[in-house]
Amino acid sequence: MKYITCILLLAIAVTVTAQDRDISYMVSGGALKPLQANMDVRHYTLALDVDIPNQSISGYTEIDFILTNPSDTLLFDLVNFLDVTKITAAKKNKTFYRDKDLIYIVDPAGFKAGRQTIKIEYNGKPPVAVRPPWKGGFSWKKDNAGNPWVIINCQLEGAKVYFPCKDHPSDEPNEGVDMMITVPKGLTVAGPGLLQQVTGKKNKETFHWKTNYTISNYCVVFNIAKYAVVKRTYTTIAGNKVPMEFYVLEEDKAVAEKILDMRERDCRILEKYLGEYPWAKEKIGIAQVPNPGMEHQTMISYGDGENRAKFTTTKVGSWDYSGNLFHEFGHEWFANKVTNKDWAHMWIQEGINTYSEALFCREANGERGYDSMMVAFKKSIANEKPIVQGEVMNSGNAYIGDIYTKGAFFMHTLRYVLGDERFFPTLKKLATDPQYTYSNFITTTDVEQLFSQAYGKSLKPLFDFYLRTTKKLELSIVQTGYHQYGIKCTNLPMPLPIDILTDSGTQQIMLEDKWIKITSSFPPVPDANGHYLKTVTGN
Repeated sequence: MKYITCILLLAIAVTVTAQDRDISYMVSGGALKPLQANMDVRHYTLALDVDIPNQSISGYTEIDFILTNPSDTLLFDLVNFLDVTKITAAKKNKTFYRDKDLIYIVDPAGFKAGRQTIKIEYNGKPPVAVRPPWKGGFSWKKDNAGNPWVIINCQLEGAKVYFPCKDHPSDEPNEGVDMMITVPKGLTVAGPGLLQQVTGKKNKETFHWKTNYTISNYCVVFNIAKYAVVKRTYTTIAGNKVPMEFYVLEEDKAVAEKILDMRERDCRILEKYLGEYPWAKEKIGIAQVPNPGMEHQTMISYGDGENRAKFTTTKVGSWDYSGNLFHEFGHEWFANKVTNKDWAHMWIQEGINTYSEALFCREANGERGYDSMMVAFKKSIANEKPIVQGEVMNSGNAYIGDIYTKGAFFMHTLRYVLGDERFFPTLKKLATDPQYTYSNFITTTDVEQLFSQAYGKSLKPLFDFYLRTTKKLELSIVQTGYHQYGIKCTNLPMPLPIDILTDSGTQQIMLEDKWIKITSSFPPVPDANGHYLKTVTGN
């Protein structure tokens, strides 16, 4: 791979400035660049000093990776207005060039195939979040007592907003991450994995967080505040004892036990349907933030936003419920454990996780509660674009509201088509089988094939119909005689079961590509309980 000549020319032609700090253009993923396709990241080490008064960071990132083939050029991502000062490999300085948010590292002697380590030293002011957690960057806030409160979000932009990385969802560090974050004494750093140690020097302290699990780049974040740490131990469905920790502002410490009670209950519900908590060797963590929150692995962030009351709850049946708290925690299974190979399949993490909210309602308030949530999801579906628009997409194009609600409603449809006796074990298999979890990535086709296997025939037509188009079932009803009706689906993707309400009650029939005769004293009502997205014409 000979890229040196063109890079040299590029370096002359392109002048990188830090004047424009707008990152609204920034996305993650998309087509994988050939130089990065040649690379498998194994581990990140971040060592950063956070200068809160100046809203800046300085330090280094070490990237351990495996090159499939020799190359004279390496390519990493980093927002352009963070200054790279030095890059070394095997303690030797390396030549590098910047092109916007890219770092090209070149060596005429070449980088050999196999294990490599690159150390990138850098500093500067990272981007400031405009609308966290949806518009990412750093949030430099203060609590009500005036203490610093620093938050990071970077899901859609990617971790390149603050550290050099291979910014693509298809490559997570298989051997985890070490984070050494230095802050002023008196503050606490909340991070992923387990806290290894806290070391002090003069007026600063360094918090060393370590995870050995694979982890998405956008989950490699930390939060800083004057936190109190409220702890207890949770026993998983498999009998493993896991630390449960809430990094809560000291001013809000009184509510911590209630939040942890809710967390325990939510975990038991999710374990019932999805299997053991995925990170049983590390922790169940929550970090309070001044925004709704995010699914950061083993340390989800949770708040309610600056303009809303903190930790708001509603009643589902007799239970206190926080949609933010439950949703972000549910991502520990779908997003963090079961991970999409590409943003094009983002409905898997958002849709299935949103569906789990309906399962909470089922546990709290029976099928009535479940059905009510499904009605709410259905009303929120815009259906303007397919929720699977291809196999490769960047986060900006893939992220639409329907990946949540239409994705969840599609799982509802699958439940009806398969029946509970097949659907729920299959859902749990998706969340627990090694071929779909941790270091392995999945696509829509993987989900389709798994549920097809459980159904006993291919569900590809149904998956394509609802996920890759904006179609709805088009049902036509005509009266053919006295108390006689015919019903047909004019765009049926495959034979499907459907409930028909008549004067004799509800009966299930199999829709096929033909008219079906129905006897009833009133016009039959197809799918009265709303298992399908559909339109109905006729009587």
